Amino acid sequence: MRTTCLLNCFCLLLVPAAQAGIISYSATDGPIADGNPAGLSATAAVSDYPSSISGVTVSLDISGGYNGDLYAYLSYGGVLVPLLNRAGVTGDNASGYGNQGFNITLSSSASGAQDVHCYGNYSPSYNEQGQLTATWQPDGRRIDPQSSPGSFDTADRLGFGSFNGMNPNGIWTLYIADLSPGGQSRLENWSLGFSPVPEPVNMALPFLAGVYVVFILSRSRRVQNLFRRPPVPPG
Repeated sequence: MRTTCLLNCFCLLLVPAAQAGIISYSATDGPIADGNPAGLSATAAVSDYPSSISGVTVSLDISGGYNGDLYAYLSYGGVLVPLLNRAGVTGDNASGYGNQGFNITLSSSASGAQDVHCYGNYSPSYNEQGQLTATWQPDGRRIDPQSSPGSFDTADRLGFGSFNGMNPNGIWTLYIADLSPGGQSRLENWSLGFSPVPEPVNMALPFLAGVYVVFILSRSRRVQNLFRRPPVPPG
């Protein structure tokens, strides 16, 4: 009876906490004004999320234009993280990348993800529309997108970790602008996802597993002793 009870408690703790996933989705179908810092803003309203967050992902589908012209950020709760900041602009390349569009996911914690600002250095892949694909780290460069090209080489970066521990319920804002004339980009859609902070109950798993193993071993020894023949007294 005690074994069954302990086993049931152990199995209950094996139930995982809330899983990461796409929590809110905002579809936007609109042009990004060419060479205009007014840009385009879109919002995602998050509600009834049961946990603070330990990670953020943003997926962007942007078509046309020139990638090196674009500046984009995600803003929430007074925190602003640059997603794109004139991709490819460096001291050696004042214009940035000339590819047309993004169909990417941005994540600070994705294994193997590289800095999207320098995607040309990492054997990038493109879809049939010429959009950059795959998962990348957000640009994060905390400088004015109109700064001198050489400033991008040494700029400090800010990642999605700045949102960790926050309550995500509220209005999240995506802003995108095309800051150089010539070629028009279009925001097709975007999505926002969160990874939850693990529930504290999972911290008990290693301890309870150890207790269960010790209990079973102890019980097994007692059973073996019941069937062991008693020693024969000397004759």
